[in-house]
Amino acid sequence: MRHSLALALAMLLCAPSAAQAAGNKALTTSGTMVAIALPVVAGGISIYKDDWNGAAQLGLNTVLTVGTAFALKQVIRERRPDGSDWKSFPSDTTALAASGSSYLWKRYGWEYGLPAFAASQFVSFTRVEAKKHHWYDTLASSVIAIGYSQLVVSRYNRYNFYSSLEASPDGAMVRLAYDF
Repeated sequence: MRHSLALALAMLLCAPSAAQAAGNKALTTSGTMVAIALPVVAGGISIYKDDWNGAAQLGLNTVLTVGTAFALKQVIRERRPDGSDWKSFPSDTTALAASGSSYLWKRYGWEYGLPAFAASQFVSFTRVEAKKHHWYDTLASSVIAIGYSQLVVSRYNRYNFYSSLEASPDGAMVRLAYDF
């Protein structure tokens, strides 16, 4: 009788942690899937728009971002919150997601970038919630992605039409140009 009572009590105490572990695994998996999907979707948008220069910029942006995150992870020793190893900083999963979202924002504007940014923040949330990274690990990955997108990604201009407005103390100048 005592053994069955102890067994029942142990099962009740372990059930929430088992459910939590299953929930963390599902959360981690969903975050990883979104991280992979973001650059794939960004590439699909570029191909749909027949923007091959943009697709090449996305590839370069992704390789630089994930490569830098991976290299820093090998050099900087930061213990993961779950204690599993010393490769917490920065998050390469978040770097992958942020490379796609920062590319979309820089290349096509906030209309594409804002939903992608929200998706990359979901990835960051899943990494922190699953105790695989600290919040600053995911922030660093996002900053790396934004920095590289500012360096290698140019704004998409489908019609080769450019305009600018310049103000001076004596007046203003409007410039319109079209590249053939």
